Amino acid sequence: MSKKSVLACLLCAAAMQFTGVAVSAQDDKSPWLVRLRLIDVAPEESSTVSIGGRATASNSVVPELDISYFWTDHFATELILATSPHDMAALGTAIGDVDLGEVWVLPPTLLAQYHFNPDGKWRPYIGAGINYTIFHSEESGAVNDISYDNGFGYAFQAGMDIGLTDKWAFNLDVKKLFLNTDVSINGGGVTADVDLDPWVFGAGFAYRF
Repeated sequence: MSKKSVLACLLCAAAMQFTGVAVSAQDDKSPWLVRLRLIDVAPEESSTVSIGGRATASNSVVPELDISYFWTDHFATELILATSPHDMAALGTAIGDVDLGEVWVLPPTLLAQYHFNPDGKWRPYIGAGINYTIFHSEESGAVNDISYDNGFGYAFQAGMDIGLTDKWAFNLDVKKLFLNTDVSINGGGVTADVDLDPWVFGAGFAYRF
């Protein structure tokens, strides 16, 4: 599915929620839910490097904050915020293995979700959406300089909230993000087209206001 198709689907879903879907009664519930998770960001890299070899990125464990708004009992949108550092390298190139330093990745992600059992103790959900990936705080490692292009990607999600009290829940969540960047090294002397495509495994707590 292309990025434009994903964006079109999300816009259609939002339009349906505002114009064609009646909001169910939630007199005793706030539409706002916040989760705080600890996540393991595990890149699943593929790449094309102008001097051969392949690019690699390390795993990273960081906190993640997300904010959800329930338009109905079953349909919600979720904004996910986290940034993670990754050690970068190019392995098996024409000049050997190259340390590419470290970069922080910030992929704010907006997901449309369907919640299957909103009033039960076990509340599974699935989601799909888009992200805009921002690369920042680069350290160049063994090369003179390195830069990463920001860009749009898309994401899929599955998870479950397990009710603890009326407001609190324990959350388990997994996401697959599709992130691509063009990398320029030493002023463009070396280039790489890198798909990071991380799995994001998370666990934490949810609070419904």
